[in-house]
Amino acid sequence: MDLPPPGDIAIVAAGALAAGFVNGLSGTGYALVALGFWLQAMSPLTAAPLTALCGVAGHVQSLPTIWKGVRWPRLWPMLLTGIVGVPIGTLLLEHVRPSPLKIGVGILLIFYSSWMAFVRRPPIVTGGGRIADAAVGFTGGVMGGMASLSGPAPAIWAQLRGFGKNEQRGVNQPFNMSILLLAFVSAAIAGLLDRTFLVWAAICLPTTLIGARIGLALFGRVNDVQFRRIILALLGLSGATLIVSSLR
Repeated sequence: MDLPPPGDIAIVAAGALAAGFVNGLSGTGYALVALGFWLQAMSPLTAAPLTALCGVAGHVQSLPTIWKGVRWPRLWPMLLTGIVGVPIGTLLLEHVRPSPLKIGVGILLIFYSSWMAFVRRPPIVTGGGRIADAAVGFTGGVMGGMASLSGPAPAIWAQLRGFGKNEQRGVNQPFNMSILLLAFVSAAIAGLLDRTFLVWAAICLPTTLIGARIGLALFGRVNDVQFRRIILALLGLSGATLIVSSLR
């Protein structure tokens, strides 16, 4: 198989670098950043498993740094129900149109991020316990199966719980990594990992890891307030991206 054109390689590599940086800095957002670049140079059938593979690789690289924020009693309910929710979301694809769903989620993300940016004292949710955590994980899993949107639900919930930056990463990153790994295995079973995928993976994996390393270095220099603002900005940008892509 011939190599892709140099212009396509540049676009895809830039997307991998930018997405890796965002993922290393925030622990989420890889797919939304990468797909904005990659879908200009490859088909969605190649981009979807490539996003999952590179996202998992970026998460694995940064796990030693964020491991101290992982709280397993808090995380397990979200992980288990999230994994259950992925195939349910995939099945619901036959009954739900993705464009209206993405527009609705986009509006919600923009409203939430705008509101939280101007609230002097952000609300903290203390009730619900593991049942509420499990419900959020299930929501993230279903949204991941339906529209590759597993990240917003746990990211918002970690903020509403009042977690610091390490605790937020300790929730968001293992959750997203598990959902992406499940998505990648599903793509492999479906036979989507062809020679084209392998060529792009050879280009994107090292570039992703470089970007993630840079983002992770910056993560160590921001405090809880700055990290909260970064996540809010990322959520708002994600909402705008979803709306624009759906209207197209």
